[in-house]
Amino acid sequence: MSLISNATAASTASTTGTTTAVDSATIASNFTTFLQLLTTQLKNQNPLDPLDTNQFTQQLVQFASVEQQMKSNDQLATVVAIEKSAQSTSALAYVGHTVVVDGSTTALTDSGATWSFNVSKPSTANVTIKDETGQTAYTGSFAVNPGVQKFTWDGRGNDGTAWPAGRYTMSATALDANNQSVGISTEVQAVVDSVDLTQDPPLLSVNGQNYTMDKIKRIVVPNS
Repeated sequence: MSLISNATAASTASTTGTTTAVDSATIASNFTTFLQLLTTQLKNQNPLDPLDTNQFTQQLVQFASVEQQMKSNDQLATVVAIEKSAQSTSALAYVGHTVVVDGSTTALTDSGATWSFNVSKPSTANVTIKDETGQTAYTGSFAVNPGVQKFTWDGRGNDGTAWPAGRYTMSATALDANNQSVGISTEVQAVVDSVDLTQDPPLLSVNGQNYTMDKIKRIVVPNS
């Protein structure tokens, strides 16, 4: 039974191939070889010491199991392809929409630069805004309420100087009424300007930074 065992081993090994197409062709070829070997051994077996039929059955089951696994792999590959197509379609739908993501860097445009805060209780937030070179453009303190608070900077420094358009980063800390530190998270709001569909999963470009769709926290509908 060594020839049959070798054929079975070759069939099992074929499942580690690099592509489903190659694997399928290999398993089909090995199965044909197995049947030829089985038929040859049946023709030439010793009538006084016939081969064990249980072994034949086990090997046939092994080949059938491998073949079923290959078909399952083909079906899974189809499901994955459909899922990728759905992801691409969903990602394209974000282009041109204003979204909110976790972050501290946003763009200053003619309409200003917008961030959002999120705190757990009433606090006083201390903010510092810096340009891309690390130079401080603005500092300020103001009261924030629990939940999400929108903050828009008009692009002017503390001395009234107008800063040029570009990317600005804000850092923030918060203290409660007892001067105890309060956790504060920052979010940025901006338009999705493009999607890179060559990546898996697709990447959304927001303010020059890339985000996967699961990083999108909210979609902001413009006021009518």
